[in-house]
Amino acid sequence: MLKRFSVMLLAVLISAAGVYAQSTQNASMTTGSTQVRSLASGQKYKVEGVVVAREDENTFIVRDTTGNDTRVMVTPNASVKTKGGFFGGGDRVAANQIVRGLYMTVEGRGDNMGSLAATKIRFDEDDFRVAQSIESRVAPAEERLTVAEQNAQRISGQIDELMAISNAARGGARAAQETADAAVAGVNATNQRIAALDDFVVQSTATVNFRVGSAVLSPEAKTQLDEVATASQNLKGYTIEVTGFASADGGTEMNKRLSERRRDAVVRYLVENHNIPLRRIGTSFGFGELQAVADNTTREGRAQNRRVEVKLLVSRGINQNVEVKQTTSTDTDQQ
Repeated sequence: MLKRFSVMLLAVLISAAGVYAQSTQNASMTTGSTQVRSLASGQKYKVEGVVVAREDENTFIVRDTTGNDTRVMVTPNASVKTKGGFFGGGDRVAANQIVRGLYMTVEGRGDNMGSLAATKIRFDEDDFRVAQSIESRVAPAEERLTVAEQNAQRISGQIDELMAISNAARGGARAAQETADAAVAGVNATNQRIAALDDFVVQSTATVNFRVGSAVLSPEAKTQLDEVATASQNLKGYTIEVTGFASADGGTEMNKRLSERRRDAVVRYLVENHNIPLRRIGTSFGFGELQAVADNTTREGRAQNRRVEVKLLVSRGINQNVEVKQTTSTDTDQQ
């Protein structure tokens, strides 16, 4: 009897720990990590084992000594009784009084759902009382999972049961901490993104060149600007920076005005031909001879300085993944 009591207690504690990780509603498919077996319809079966889960008043799961789980459905005419003594007999027991941890023998046939339709259920009266006593202490712990319940079970001397509940509680605490950490990380990421709304980075650049003394866009220059406009269509929170420059071929003031005309030609093309909103045109300036990129004393250097630089910038806060692309400059005239 002591050995059977230990087996029943172990089964109940395994079931109790399983409830913390999965509700009893889900027990209809699996019990712990064991799959409920499917029985052949109409075939006779006799199963001996421990009740490890209840699904409703007339349905429960029995786990045999080999670890197989069987779903038992008590039929209306089933005989559910305690085992009689030397002279037979035994007391009738209602199906809804069967509790987890009860060691029993079940006879019946497989139904069309793969369950065992029980016609005869027998168990020892002492086993029944012990299982009821254990259930009365395990059920409240499953419902509340409080420290008070854990202390109450510790006092009762159920050390194994306490370990199962403690492990489940620690797992819940870890899950709660992970959830809290994820929430904090999400808030921090949002704050960083908001702070980066005014942080613009270069997405792509283009440099177009001009003839001597000219502010007219060549076909090659227009192609480059078409690429910039196309790239901006898939972006949010972007701005286009346009800056004009001139070589040292003429006077300083004249070159200043020429660089502004070149800048205006680029802006006008983007607005008129690609409907770029004016609010998307950011910094726009004509530097004249300033900020030369090549030597103004050479023909080739002056050709490189007759240019307009176009930069497509995006807000880091709105576009999290940005890639800087460099567009090869096109010289419309090197003479």
